[in-house]
Formats: sequence, structure tokens, C-alpha cells
Amino acid sequence: MKISILDQAPVYEGASNFQALQEALRLAQTGEEYGYTRYWIAEHHDLKGLACPAPEIMIGYIGGQTKRIRLGSGAVLLPHYKPYKIAEQFNLLATLFPGRIDLGIGRAPGGSAEASMALSDNFLEKVWKMPELVKELLNFIRGTFASDHLYAKVKPSPVPDQPPIPWILGTSPKSAVLAAENGTGYVFGQFMSDHDPAEIIQDYYHNHKSNALLPEPNAILAVSSICALDSDYAQSLAFRNAIGRLKQDKGEGGGLPGREEAEHYPLTADEKGLVEAYKNAIIAGNPSEVGSRLMETAEKNHVDELMIITRTPDYQERLVSYQLIGKEIIKK
Repeated sequence: MKISILDQAPVYEGASNFQALQEALRLAQTGEEYGYTRYWIAEHHDLKGLACPAPEIMIGYIGGQTKRIRLGSGAVLLPHYKPYKIAEQFNLLATLFPGRIDLGIGRAPGGSAEASMALSDNFLEKVWKMPELVKELLNFIRGTFASDHLYAKVKPSPVPDQPPIPWILGTSPKSAVLAAENGTGYVFGQFMSDHDPAEIIQDYYHNHKSNALLPEPNAILAVSSICALDSDYAQSLAFRNAIGRLKQDKGEGGGLPGREEAEHYPLTADEKGLVEAYKNAIIAGNPSEVGSRLMETAEKNHVDELMIITRTPDYQERLVSYQLIGKEIIKK
């Protein structure tokens, strides 16, 4: 089984934006050292505690300081942009780092309504046009516009020898349909979805349209996981994550609460059930426990690659979690 990293470039308490981005680089380098397949970084806009609005810039920065690990966006938020510009950016990255670039595409706003307006006045209109935007972007990447199309002679230069591999990221059956119809890879974000991924991923496999870039379907399951030498400590971090997610749902901010705050946060009966569900969705424990659950999760959902997102109180604990998982699964 392959293991990969999904990073949101968190700005932990007391850290600067600069430190957060340096820690993103350190995490990618550690992933490469421990044999992770790919490192992807997310796009967010003016969200407190997250430092990366431009994955394409960070991919270039990290690519110059790594050698083998695949690098990608998790995801570029397509409705904000013109497909041609994204094709140019990722063709440039694929030219600089041959055979290492993934183009992950999403349709979330990645920030507030005001931030979306500042980026693109007609975001909601572009969301409705997402299927058209995806097709246009893929035609640029694959060079497959019809000969009579307006853009048939427009090249997103530089055109690399090995194009970036396109992926669609999502949390519902609709995204799987879009990925299958367009013959892209597919990533299901289980860590932020209430849907059961198994059937959705199977539908993607069954309906995937083969093409030169991706002859066979390829699916990844993105999960939340925390690994520590002490299982009880890992579980306590999972509980704090669950409280943080509830606070985010309630518009109270999405940072990881402190131990005292989490333990004494007032919960209604319904909220207690929700927190328990959020906690149980996180694969937390010691290396043996986490390794077993990750393998079971992959087998249950018919994928051979998991992408892990980890939220801890500080960068060193996050790094250790990925190292322990790498030792348990990749280097065992």
C-alpha cells in the first residue's frame, strides 16, 4: 500500500506564517526520506491559521529542495481561475520537475464569501460551470481540442515531455462522476465527508474513461490520522481535533483547542454524539494500531493508496506522527 501526505500549511499557536511554510518544506522532505509517494498542499484564502493561498508557488519552492517525491495541489480551486492559466502554471512545474507533478482540482471556495468575491466576482456561476471548466483545462493539458476549436492552436507553454497528472478531489458522488467521465484520477476526502467512500470509489472505477495520460482508474482515499508512541495520547489529540471541528462548524474558529479547553468545552447531548463521530473518524493510536487500521481502511474501500492529513499541537509532533506511520507501513 502507498501512503501520501496532504498538508494545509497550518500556522500553529506562536508560529509565524514564514515558519509554517518552512515546516511545509520540512514535512515534504521528511515524506521523501520515509518513502511517501506524494506530498500535496492545499489552497486556502484568508483563513485564520492556514498559510498557503497558492499551491503552485509552494510546489515550485519544495520541488527545488526535494528529488523524488511527487508534488501536487490538494487542490487548486478551479472556479476562481481561467483553465489556461492553471495549465500554464502546472506545465511549467512539470517541465521543471519531470514526472513528479500532480494537478489536483477542487471546486470549494477555500475561504469566505468576501474572499471569493475578491478573487473572482462570479464564483458561484463558475461552480455551476465546473464540468465545462474541467474539460477545458484537460484539453489544454492533453492537447486535445478539436481542430476547429478557438483554442486549438493555443499552447499552455512550456509543454512538458511528461504532463502533470490531473486529479479531481471531492467528498460526494458528484465528484466521482466528474472524475470518471473525464478520465482523471480521483481523491475522496473521507476526513471531511459523511458519505461512505466504498461505493463512490467503486462507481468511479466502473465508469472511468481511459485516456493516454491515465489508461486505468486511480483512486486515493484521504484520511485523518494521528500516530504517537503512546496510544492514549494519540486518542486525546483525536478528541481535541473533534472539538476543533465542532467549533469550526459553529463558526468559532477551527484551530486545535488546548487540552483544558477541549476537556471543559460545553457540549449538548447532540454535540456529544457529533464529537464522538468526529473522533472515531480519525485513525489514532500507536504505530501498530494505526498501521492495522490504515491497512483495513484501504482494503475496505478498494484503494491501494491513502493520503494522510495530521493535526497536532506543534510541528514536531506532526512530523513524528508521519515518521512513525512511515516506519510502520513503508519501511517495515
